[in-house]
Amino acid sequence: MKNRNIWAGLLALVLVTGAMMGLWMGSRKTPIGGGKTVTVTVVHGDASENVFIYETEDTHLGQMIVSEGLAQGKEGPYGLEIHTVDGETASWEENRSYWALFEGEEYAATGADGIVLTDGGEYSLVYTIG
Repeated sequence: MKNRNIWAGLLALVLVTGAMMGLWMGSRKTPIGGGKTVTVTVVHGDASENVFIYETEDTHLGQMIVSEGLAQGKEGPYGLEIHTVDGETASWEENRSYWALFEGEEYAATGADGIVLTDGGEYSLVYTIG
């Protein structure tokens, strides 16, 4: 009887895990090719703002901001590490500054390479001192 309860518990765990994985996979944004219009707002260290509107075929934000020349950085273990945006460089080593990334009004849950562009999407890069 004890073995039967263990196997029933394991089966329930596997079913719940599978259901959760299915929900997660279904909720992820899928890159869609084709043209889209996106807005990127850059907030500089002096609080000035520049707004850039792009028509792009790119699927991810990191790819687009580099190909458009808006940002420069290097590939790190988690994707693009943004160092310079719109001519201004942030340096954690020098003054603990970095480029905070927002998707809409929300702080981005991933780096720029993980953000799937959507038509009408609004993104922000904000110079921040940590």
